This record gives sequence, structure tokens and C-alpha cells, in this order.
Amino acid sequence: MSANLFDLLSSRFPTDRSAPCFILPDGSEISYGALASAAARVAARLIADGVRPGDRVALQAEKSPEVIMVYLGVLMAGAVFVPLNAAYTRTEIDYFLGDAEPKVFITDPPAFVRDTEGAEMLAHPIPREAGDLASLIYTSGTTGRSKGAMLSHGNLAENATALHAAWGFSDKDVLLHALPVFHVHGLFVALHCALLSGAPMVWLPKFSDADVLAGLQRSTVMMGVPTFYTRLLANPAFNADVARNVRLFISGSAPLLPSTFADFEQRTGQRILERYGMSEAVIITTNPLEGDRIAGSVGFPLPGVELRTDGDSETGVIQIRGPSVFSAYWRMPEKTAAEFTIDGFFITGDVGRVDPDGRVWISGRAKDLIISGGYNVYPKEVELVLDEMSGITESAVIGLPHPDFGEAVAAICTGQGEEAAVIAAARQQLAAYKAPKRVIFVADLPRNAMGKVQKNLLREAHAALFQT
Repeated sequence: MSANLFDLLSSRFPTDRSAPCFILPDGSEISYGALASAAARVAARLIADGVRPGDRVALQAEKSPEVIMVYLGVLMAGAVFVPLNAAYTRTEIDYFLGDAEPKVFITDPPAFVRDTEGAEMLAHPIPREAGDLASLIYTSGTTGRSKGAMLSHGNLAENATALHAAWGFSDKDVLLHALPVFHVHGLFVALHCALLSGAPMVWLPKFSDADVLAGLQRSTVMMGVPTFYTRLLANPAFNADVARNVRLFISGSAPLLPSTFADFEQRTGQRILERYGMSEAVIITTNPLEGDRIAGSVGFPLPGVELRTDGDSETGVIQIRGPSVFSAYWRMPEKTAAEFTIDGFFITGDVGRVDPDGRVWISGRAKDLIISGGYNVYPKEVELVLDEMSGITESAVIGLPHPDFGEAVAAICTGQGEEAAVIAAARQQLAAYKAPKRVIFVADLPRNAMGKVQKNLLREAHAALFQT
């Protein structure tokens, strides 16, 4: 029996193929039947163009339903889907194309799909094994050379079915989809849950207050990044009545501030469900659908996922092993070997702890660890203190070169405040070595496409702060 991911997804499409899959902002709809037919035509076209099982097909384009038609067509053809951020420059794209060596590179999915209209359809997906490669997902590349995480059909199938069950998806759901589709969050997590339910998606090209507020009124589930929720809370039109039909709000891709969690609950009466994942394993942990969702915690490992921390201390670098964990980095055997333990656990680079009851808490990234005067400082701990201060909207804590301490703690903040007062207040809640020695206010923090603060850029910009 074939383990092609397309077989699993399509087996859950509605029996009535006229049922809507995409609900577009203008009110028009694209049915599941149209999606399946387009994918089959794309698959036939790719095969006719010489694409064989295992060949890479890269795509760089703005979000559209046709991107998904191409994605499913690539799976049907037994090829490997390589989604690339539409914001990448030519230089960046040249790197990815040189590394992945795709057989086909698609930059206009609507035109590609349109060119297949009336053409032959592939009758059956090309058989694949569970371990066969389904997608290459390049890491964000905020530090060093971007790496292609190799995700198999089995990896993606296992994660999709686990999330579908964990979050209680059914054909009664309507998913609000405002996420990009070059990243695992929008492409795999959100999309697969909807397709496995045969559920429609309110399909938004990007987040906008007006479109999301309108879409929520006909949706039952929303997936987003923390920025989505802070923007909603900043809009007075967002209230419990707008959210009354939504059974579940899910957040990921970046840490959700406890204050956002609390404010959202106060505004809507609902607790956001936070989960934890990464390109190399899709979703690893989730707060429960039923039961306590605790601010700051990313919940419990999914079934089949083993999670531990290194070292003897309570807090350490998180390591994981399980059915959705990738096999290797594309063409990087040495990097792959360095990122796995001898007993097969992937070293995530995230720092955290596990409660006795199994609940997971993330403190930050290991690479963000600050060693000041011989003491370890986890930026997240400092950020939580600063973010609760009046006047500070958001903080990013980094370590910068210091002539005496090796590294010193610095805080880059949005909002307003007096530096001396912020430092004094922090020292009241934190050990002196943890409190920032400098606080700088800026208009905005640099972010990547998924909303994560790019601390490497902050380190570069402020590298000489303590050198004068």
C-alpha cells in the first residue's frame, strides 16, 4: 500500500466534491472537486515535463489557492515540494535553487494551473514509501547558511493525523487561514488539519484586521502567530461577539506573551491554545483541547514524541525523537550528525524544562543564552519581567560583548520609558547579573516572515554598545 501523503489527504475529502474548500475574500468559492482535479492535472503536467519521483519542484509566489493545487500535484507526482518565501531576493533564490537543484521552478502558480485546464489528469498518485522525501523546508536562515529540513511522507502524515485528533477537527469546522504557505505552520499544520476534515477554509492572502474580523464570524478555528492576536486586541471592534462562533484559537511560530494570553481571555472569554514546533519536526507539543491551558507553557508532547532536556539541571536544551522528526538536512551530513545524539534524539537548540506532570516550558534559544561574568542568563526570563512593565510594549534581550563580563545583558524595547528606571525596576525582580545593563528604545523590532524577532540583527546593530 502506498504511503503517498496525497492518498491520506484525499481520502478525507468530502464525498460531495462540490463542497467548498477555499472561501475567498470576495465571497467566491473553490470546491474540493476543483482542487483534486487541478492537482491531478498539475501532476500529469509535471510528469510530462520530465519530473520523476524524488525530483524537487520549487515554488516562489504569493499565497493563492493555486499554490496548494501545485503542492498537492507535486505530491501526486511523487516529487518533492520546495516552498520558498515570496520575499526572498534574487541572490537568496539563487542559493536555494543551487542547493535544491529543482527540476522545475514555478513562480506563477495561477498561470501554471491555468495552462493545464482541459489537459490530461493523473489517474492515481505515484506510490511512495513512508520514508520517501515529500518536502524540503528551508530554515529561516536568521543565522548562518539556510538548511533544508528533509520531511518525509511519513513524517507529515503522522503529524497531521496527531494534530487532527489532538485539536478535535471535524467536517463541521471552518478554518480561518491567514498564514503564509511557504512555512510549515500554514502549509502543513493548518492546511492538513482542514483537508483531513474535508472542511472549508476562509482563505485570506494575508492578515488584515477587516478581513479577519469578517472571517471570524463564519469560522470555528483560527490559527495564527502572536502578532495576529496582539493586532486583534488592538482593534476595539474585536470582542466576544465577533469570536462567538470560534471554538479554538491556536498560536505558534513565536512565543505568546502571558499578557496577550490574559488580555485575550478577558476580551473573549477564551484561552488561546499555544503549541510548539519547528521546521525539523512540524509540531512537537500542544496544550490540551480539554483541560488547563497555562500561559507560558507549550503543553505536552504529542503521542509518540519523546522529549527530554540535556544536562543535570532543571533547565536545558530540548531534545526530541519521534515519528514526525526529520531525517536529515539536505546535503549537510556533517551538520546533520552534529544535531543528533548517539541515541537518535534531535537537538532542537531550544532551552526549556519539563514539569513532573510532563508539561513543557520554553525559556529561549540556546544560541541566545547569555553568559555574563560566568553566569547563565536566559533571555526569556528577563523579557517576561520587562514586558510586564508599564510603557514597554515588547522587549528583546540579547548578550553583547563587554570588556569585563565577556557578555553583558542588553534590552532592546518598543514603547517608551526611562532607561535608569527600567533597569532599577528589573533589579527588583531579577538577580543583578540578569538585569539589563542597558535599555534601548526603538520604533520596531526586526522580524522574519513568521514574526520571530531576529536577534542576530540586533546583536549586529548594537555590537559596540559596551565598547566605548
